[in-house]
Formats: sequence, structure tokens, C-alpha cells
Amino acid sequence: MQSQDLTSNFLKTFGKSKEDIQCYFGPGRVNLIGEHTDYNNGFVLPCALSFGTYLALRKTRDNVLRFHSSNFEFTAELPLQKEYIKSGSDWINYPMGVIRMFQLRGMETGGLEFYYSGNIPPAAGLSSSASIEMVTAFALNDLYGWGLNVMDLIHLSKKAENEFVGVNCGIMDQFAVGQGKKDSAIFLNCGTLSFQHVRALLPGYQLVIANTNKKRGLADSKYNERVAECARAVEYMKPATGKNSLGEYGMEDLGANAHLIKENTVLRRARHVISEDRRVLEAVKALFNGDLDQFGMLLVQSHQSLHYDYEVTGFELDSLVEASLQQEGVLGSRMTGAGFGGCTVSFVRTEMVKSFKSEVAKVYREKTGLNAEFYLPEIGDGVKRLG
Repeated sequence: MQSQDLTSNFLKTFGKSKEDIQCYFGPGRVNLIGEHTDYNNGFVLPCALSFGTYLALRKTRDNVLRFHSSNFEFTAELPLQKEYIKSGSDWINYPMGVIRMFQLRGMETGGLEFYYSGNIPPAAGLSSSASIEMVTAFALNDLYGWGLNVMDLIHLSKKAENEFVGVNCGIMDQFAVGQGKKDSAIFLNCGTLSFQHVRALLPGYQLVIANTNKKRGLADSKYNERVAECARAVEYMKPATGKNSLGEYGMEDLGANAHLIKENTVLRRARHVISEDRRVLEAVKALFNGDLDQFGMLLVQSHQSLHYDYEVTGFELDSLVEASLQQEGVLGSRMTGAGFGGCTVSFVRTEMVKSFKSEVAKVYREKTGLNAEFYLPEIGDGVKRLG
């Protein structure tokens, strides 16, 4: 979407002069490998996408915050307040949470009009929430000249989701939206926040995201449940090891201390996280070495671990991955995101993408009765102001 289109739609909604309207973009993200490791201070390998959330923003002279989204038939008006609180499950909790976090830093807004337009598929696990949070944070910081850097905005947006919205996410989503770089994934240590960009444009292959179109009703509750199970694994082992998160463990450490974990389910959760960390390290090495077959194999191993040990895949995701791996020209495939629906990520030979989409859609529909959707995004840059 171009700035002029965004501005035009803004004016159709809010009217008045087009002066002083500022436009911004926050990408969606997909995680190539390293699932459910971020909140365990482990390794992840996400990338920003070429689709995301567009925001047009304008200051007003009244004491009202107005929100409109082209994606929902929903408009909200709220008077300026000394303290904002969560309102039901409406999408405006994401920008409101960001505004509240700025308030806690002593940064107050005046009246504002927000016009959001996103092309991230809803409920697909491609981080529309972090995209909204980060584009809002970036825009307000830019509009008011508050001088926070991108890392400050990443932390602020994560805090908004944790403390205001109430989802115990790790930092990966906001980090990928903030630090994305064209054609590169982000190799991130979620414990130290050290990171480097790794070229993830695989020669001869297209990144294909497939949406199960399975409603993710369990995702939030099960996500928080997995966070708690991982915390219990740490509690079992900490008296003997002194380590505060699963991201500090290697597979050898787990082998030496597994007997301390008294719940088999909790042991399997820990095994997924720790083995997934190792797979991320091996995947980064494979990308550096140009070993695409090894990279693809690691994607498949990741999905298997998410199915058997972490139990967050479900029939639809498993069916979509299985159908994908049966096709010619597929390097690897796995679920991505929180699970229980959402999307898969695959790398497919460019000349085979058309047949891949038609064959996978057919097999998936026959098995589940659902229609899969396919997206072919580019790997793009992070949050930015539009010219």
C-alpha cells in the first residue's frame, strides 16, 4: 500500500485536511525455526515479512483518541485518561496497551486519530498483534519526538502485550518486527538479546506460508499453560543446577538432570525446548554453509518435536505438513507460531510452487474439509515510517 492510498482512506474516515497525516508500516513476522523457545530465553530464527500493518496517524485539538481499522467494522472513541485499562477482547487493546506503557514512562499523548489497515491474515499466527503494537509505538515515538530507540520500543511493546493484553509472550515477535532486514532472518538469543542477521534468501526456493484456516481457540490458554509447564521444569532442576531458564540448558544438561523432573509431561516440554535450541544453532550453521538439505531436515525435526513433546500442533497442522512433505521440490516444512491452528512454513523449489499449492490444497481439503490458503511473501525490513 502506498502512503497516498493510506492517506486517502484516512480522509474518507476522519475527513478534514490531509496535512499533518503521518504514515507508518509494521511488518508481520514468521519464525523459520525455534518455536516456544523465546519465553525460555532460548534461540529463535524469525524474519519480517513484506506484508503487515499500515497506520495513518494525525494529532487533533480535542481530547479524544479515535481508532478505526479497515479490517474490522469497528470504530472506537475514547476520551483522554490518566490511566487506560483493558476493554474486553477488542483489537484496540493492542494500541491502548502501548499508549499505557508510554504513560508509565511519563509520556502523554494529546488527541489522536488512528487509521489501521493490515494485510496480515487474521488469526494465522503471523504476529498481527506485535505488528500493531510496534507500528503504534514507532509512530507515537516519531510523532512526539520522544527519542526512544528501536530496542526501547521492542521492550515497551512486549510489556504492553504481557501486562495490558495479558498474553505471556516472549520477545521474539516484537524483536522481529523491529529489527527485520530484507532477505535476512534474525538469529536471536532471547536470553541476552544478542542477535545477527543471517541471509535466508535460499537460491532456487520460495518461502511458502500455508494457512490451515483452523480457528485457534485453544492457542492463548494453551500457550500460557506451556509457559507454566516450562517454569515448573526449571523449578525442578534449579536446586541442583542453579540455572534460571531452559535456555541455559544443553541436551547433556537435561540428560544429567532429567530424573529431577517428577512429571513426564513437564519433562517432554523441557526436552522440546532444549532440543529446539540446538536445532536453531544447527540451522544457522546450515544457512551459513549453504547446506539447504540439512536446513530442511531441521524444519521437519522441529515439527516432530512440537507434535510429540510439546503437543501444540493438532490434526490440521499435522495434515498440512504431511501433505507438504509429500510434494516434489519441498526442502522442509513445519508449523510456525503458537500452534493449534495457524500456519505452516515451507521452502519449495520456485518452479514447483504452483503445483505445490494445488496438490497440497487438494490433499488437505480431502483430509480435513478445510480450504488452505497460501502466501508467498518476501522477507522484508522492520518497522518504518513511510515516505
